[in-house]
Amino acid sequence: MMNAGSSIAENLATVRENIERAAHSAGRDPASVKLVAVSKTVPAESVLEVLEAGHGLFGENYVQEAREKIQTVGRDRTRWHFIGHLQRNKVKYVFDLFDMVETVDSLRLAQEIDRRAQRAGQRMDILIEVNISGEETKSGIDPAAIIDLVRGISRMEGLRLKGLMTMPPFLEPEQVRPYFTALRRLRDRLRDEAIPGVELEELSMGMTSDYETAIEEGATIVRVGTGIFGPRRTSQGEICLQE
Repeated sequence: MMNAGSSIAENLATVRENIERAAHSAGRDPASVKLVAVSKTVPAESVLEVLEAGHGLFGENYVQEAREKIQTVGRDRTRWHFIGHLQRNKVKYVFDLFDMVETVDSLRLAQEIDRRAQRAGQRMDILIEVNISGEETKSGIDPAAIIDLVRGISRMEGLRLKGLMTMPPFLEPEQVRPYFTALRRLRDRLRDEAIPGVELEELSMGMTSDYETAIEEGATIVRVGTGIFGPRRTSQGEICLQE
C-alpha cells in the first residue's frame, strides 16, 4: 500500500517490491511482469520524477492529454500505452504517441488502426479489451464474441495482436480474483486455436487495489496510477483510487 506522505519515487519502489514479492509467491520471474505507470491527469513534472527514478513505461487514457504530456516528457527514454477508450477519429494520432493500444474492442476499431498503420508503413502492437465481468458500463468485447475478432485481426498486416486486457469490477482483491482467472483461461483457450499471427503473450489486468492478486493469476502487465502518483480526481471531482 501507499504510505501517506511518501514521495513518488518511494511509492514506485514500494510497487516494484510488491510486484517482485507477488511474482515469487506465484513461482514466477518478476521480470515477466511489466508495470505501466498510469499517468492520466498527472502533470508532466510527476512523470519526469518516475522517469528519473528509473521507470519509463507509462499509460494514458486520452489522446489530447497524452500529446501535450509527451511533448514535455519526450519519447527517448519512454514507452507509452494507450489504455482508454479509443475513438476511431483519434486513431490517426496514436502512431506518433503510443507503442501499444491496449483497448481494441471491435472489428471496426481494429480495421481503422490497421488501415492507418499500413498507410504509415508501421505495425501497431495491440491488446483486445475484454468485458470479462459483463458490466454494461464497461468497454470491451463480450468473451463469447472474441474468437471472430481474433481471427479478423490475425489477417491485418498493420497489427500485432499481443494479448488481452480487462478492467474488472472495483471489489476486494479476493472478490476480483475470479475475473482474472477467467481472462487467463480465455487466453489459454484462444491459444489452443493456434491462429497464425496471433501471439497472446500478454495479460493486462490488475490496478492499484488488486495488482498483486492479478500477478498471482498470470498478469504480465499491471496498470498502477494511484499507488505511484497518489489519488487523483475524476472529471466530476471525485477521488479515484482504482487505477
